[in-house]
Amino acid sequence: MKQWYEELFTDYAKIYDRECFTQGTLGAVDFIEQELGADRSKRILDVGCGTGRHAIDLVRRGYRVTGIDLSESQLERARQKAREAEVEVSFLRRNARDVRFEEPFDLMMMICEGAFPLMESDAMNFQVLANAGRALARRGNLILTTLNALYPLYHSVKDFLSQGETAGGTRTGELAFDLLSFRQRATVTVVDDHGKQRTLHTDERYYAPCEISWRLEQLGFSRVDIQGCRLGAFSRSDPLSPDDFEMLVIAVK
Repeated sequence: MKQWYEELFTDYAKIYDRECFTQGTLGAVDFIEQELGADRSKRILDVGCGTGRHAIDLVRRGYRVTGIDLSESQLERARQKAREAEVEVSFLRRNARDVRFEEPFDLMMMICEGAFPLMESDAMNFQVLANAGRALARRGNLILTTLNALYPLYHSVKDFLSQGETAGGTRTGELAFDLLSFRQRATVTVVDDHGKQRTLHTDERYYAPCEISWRLEQLGFSRVDIQGCRLGAFSRSDPLSPDDFEMLVIAVK
């Protein structure tokens, strides 16, 4: 049986590229390049690469990028876009929890909830982070964005739920937030690339900053910085606040 995120990203590639949360690509890539010091010898792994929006722009700038995703339809769209852009990107169908590579990467990125934190359990989510540690070279960098638990807590779970929206602005039916597990469960209605309407039952984990820092430190990351996360405007100058729906995590192995 497919999980909800597998169902969501089946025949959803063209619609995905038009979603509001995908419009900050250039700003995110600018930040990634800054973190790399514009060193084009660095090898990059894009986990949950989707339709390849970050990977393709990085390759345009001269970087070597491998993109992995669980959705074949997303990958097909990514390959098509790469051909249209006349760039070469290695797009592979892989599971972020257990993928292995012969050579380590200098940077791994998981932007816009790429795999983490969509898994069914904390153990599965942490497998994604553990795999990130294994895939990175010494002094390699991890850049990820993930859901910020401070947001629903600060704004009160009751008010948060009354918004009736997911991160992408999709209207929901039933919506619940479990204070014991920090999981948001919702019933959402989406329309795929063929105009077919589907109802999905989503289950996403919000994380407190201290949880992320502790887990990455346990995995051997020597430094973990957590910042606020503004669409298309990532910056180390923005401290994380309870008004940030997501947080930006920058870690060094």
